[in-house]
Amino acid sequence: MDFKNLELHVRIFVLSMLILTGTFCFGDTDSVDVAVINSLYVALGSPPLQGWKPVGGDPCVELWQGVACVFSNITAIHLASMNLGGELGSNLDFPSILEIDLSNNHIGGPIPFTLPPTLTRLSLSGNHLNGTIPDGFSLLTQLSYLDLSANNLSGQLPSSTGSLSSLTTLHLQNNQLTGTLDVLQDLPLQDLDIENNLFSGPIPPKLLTIPNFRKDGNPFNTTIMPSPPAAAPSPVAMAPSPGESPWKVATSPSTAASARASVKKSFIAKHVIWIAGAGFLILVALGVCLFMFCCFKRSEKKNYKKHDAVFEATNQEEKGEKPSLVYEVPNTRTNVIPKVPDEQEMSVKIVSATSESNDGSGSKLPPLQPPPHPLPTIPAEQAIFNQAIPAKATERHGMSSSINVYTVASLQQYTNSFSQENYIGEGTLGPVYRAELPDGKLLAVRKLDATASMGQNHEQFLQLVSSISKIQHSNIVKFMGYCAEYNQRLLVYEYCSNGTLYDALHEDDERRIKLSWNARIRVALGAARALEYLHENFRPPIVHRNFKSANVLLNDKLEVCVSDCGLGPLLSSGSAGQLSGRLLTAYGYSAPEFESGSYTQQSDVFSFGVVMLELLTGRKSYDKSRPRGEQILVRWAVPQLHDIDTLSKMVDPSLNGAYPMKSLSRLADIVSSCVQREPEFRPAMSEIIQDLLRVM
Repeated sequence: MDFKNLELHVRIFVLSMLILTGTFCFGDTDSVDVAVINSLYVALGSPPLQGWKPVGGDPCVELWQGVACVFSNITAIHLASMNLGGELGSNLDFPSILEIDLSNNHIGGPIPFTLPPTLTRLSLSGNHLNGTIPDGFSLLTQLSYLDLSANNLSGQLPSSTGSLSSLTTLHLQNNQLTGTLDVLQDLPLQDLDIENNLFSGPIPPKLLTIPNFRKDGNPFNTTIMPSPPAAAPSPVAMAPSPGESPWKVATSPSTAASARASVKKSFIAKHVIWIAGAGFLILVALGVCLFMFCCFKRSEKKNYKKHDAVFEATNQEEKGEKPSLVYEVPNTRTNVIPKVPDEQEMSVKIVSATSESNDGSGSKLPPLQPPPHPLPTIPAEQAIFNQAIPAKATERHGMSSSINVYTVASLQQYTNSFSQENYIGEGTLGPVYRAELPDGKLLAVRKLDATASMGQNHEQFLQLVSSISKIQHSNIVKFMGYCAEYNQRLLVYEYCSNGTLYDALHEDDERRIKLSWNARIRVALGAARALEYLHENFRPPIVHRNFKSANVLLNDKLEVCVSDCGLGPLLSSGSAGQLSGRLLTAYGYSAPEFESGSYTQQSDVFSFGVVMLELLTGRKSYDKSRPRGEQILVRWAVPQLHDIDTLSKMVDPSLNGAYPMKSLSRLADIVSSCVQREPEFRPAMSEIIQDLLRVM
């Protein structure tokens, strides 16, 4: 079979595999890709590009002009010689992009400080880019081709250029770049063009061995020995001509035959890898489907066994025997944890509208006649009292006798049937209401919505409650009890009178709390101690997964109490997890690795860094009312954290300059370390605490 037929068969097979694999995947473009390409389109001045939109859209499915995708991710943008203007903006952070070619246009402004670490080829030549080359190359270890020629770039080459460990082609000709070339000497360069710049100093000897090195038009202050004759470059590695896209390989007529053979072999090798990858994805997808089917069948069997246990208990009671499981409320899920033989029993109080409250007062509650509400009202005679829980079982589940088990009826009374006047706010997992006990004590009741609880059965919910009850720290909201009746699930916490840090920083003047510089440092320190406890002291360690200023509460002494601790199981699976991820991403709190499904303690550290930026600047983590380049706080702020002049301008104006410059600089360093793109470069919370103590 000749190369043409083989190539055709390979293309057909690869296309078939991709279509088949696509049946196991979602076709919509990744939401982060959509947000970034929308931002780029606006920054470029909304040019007439087919399919492109300033908001929303589906670039991969709608085949936007110049956009290439693999499955749901944008992997390349090729828009050379399209008469584009505007700027690149501050957001080119595509999560999976490999190639960007915007050469030979009229794009101005600076090069963005952060570039996608997945890039292998970047061409911005023949534009009107100005300013210095940003020092943002440290993570671009896969970049092999970089062309910034024919722009108005100035200044020295940044130190991070030395981190481009895969760079073989670098074109910088026809700019106004200065300084020496020392930073380039250890790179694996095969093609280097620096002509017509202002480079000076001696040329490093290693650069003289580069096969294709062009250096004329620079004021070097030393005599350069002629370079040794370079071996003829391979057809694939030769540099493209000025008017040609860097992704089109140029070959000379004398080597055309060997070039075609080499390209064909390369094509076949690449596509064999694609075939193997597609086949592997199909096997994985089939395995996942089979696993889910097995789990579903197993779950069905477990449910049948539970129903059998209920009927067995009923039959035993009719015969006068002692039932093994007690279901006190007909047709509802039980609050009973199965008894472990030969273990002592201890009592857990269950708060109902007609029972004694377990808030320490011992006061009697008046008879309940709650108004109509979506939560069902429980008649008093059906309420469960003094339910027995085995002692070792409570230790295993963390169900100490100090935890209240509330009835739906009692919580209806305490919240005035969950009225609007007692509504505090809408959390990721459901609404939160203020509850007032008869003695005047206030509680906060989180009503878990169906999305949050649909992935958990009753036993799993009790295990979650057990875990939450063990979390005890002065900077974490105290867990008071729970309710699990009539398919309703509610969590009860202590009430923090000064609301959230988000309200204190961003709400209108009536609800806003004036936080001094030292008060802000104390808030950051309290939140850091809460995360340190979860990450490093609690066993097993807990990842928060939803850390943001709206979950940092302030009590009447302005002390920090972090909420939503231990609720990771509700946030890590099902549609609730997807919702949480979208919200974190949409509001600027999510770490880069969260988009790939990875979330660790270091992801919490990133979110903590964003909250510290809110404390420093007084800005929201995401603010669509601001100019496009300033909407996402972390992307706007990070490039300015190491410049003392711009740093001073970033500080919250409400502080009126009342802060020590040394303290500000140290805090900026901590923030910068927390929001590093690579998780392994972020510090542990215990290190952050030590650094914050030095700020005060």
